Amino acid sequence: MAKDLDELLDEVESKFCRLDPLRLGMVERPSGGGSRSLSSDRNRAEAKESLRSTETFRKEDDLDRLINEIFEEPNFDKKPIKLKSKSSGNTSVRASIQGLGKSCSPVYLGGSAAPRGIGTSTSQRTCDHLRCIVCDFWIVSYDDYMWDKSCDYLFFRNNMPEFHKLKTKLVKKKGTRAYACQCSWRSVEELTDLQTDHQLRWVCGKH
Repeated sequence: MAKDLDELLDEVESKFCRLDPLRLGMVERPSGGGSRSLSSDRNRAEAKESLRSTETFRKEDDLDRLINEIFEEPNFDKKPIKLKSKSSGNTSVRASIQGLGKSCSPVYLGGSAAPRGIGTSTSQRTCDHLRCIVCDFWIVSYDDYMWDKSCDYLFFRNNMPEFHKLKTKLVKKKGTRAYACQCSWRSVEELTDLQTDHQLRWVCGKH
């Protein structure tokens, strides 16, 4: 009977050691079995060491996984963005960008019938971005008007560029264009190269 009991205890001990080392401490051995108690203590110590190694391995594995996640480059979608363009209106925008910063050469003045824009030797357009290098004013112009003969320097000095004040000296005349800055003024009917008027210090202020 005692032999059967010992065999049963050995079977229970081997099962517990193989399935769950932590539960070895819950198995109580008889006080008389000194060799079995020593073996149980050794098995319990080995089980704890095995568990400690397993936990350490798990922590190291988690740490490696965390490091990999930190240094892993995200996979962004790098497809080029296509901008939709409308054909209507693009031509005018493109033309204005191309014309930006260009100067007239030569610079033309003209009557109200003369087209405005960037003047060239092949495209005779009157400059609408004139600036005076003496008074540093932009030149104003009024189609189908001419300046009254009574105009003088003080009139423009005191009234530029207020149209409601300047119009007191403007006279209606079809086909004529009235130009003025703060120090000079002209009434022009025909297309005229600005270089031919040596008294005017007007230049193209770029388009």
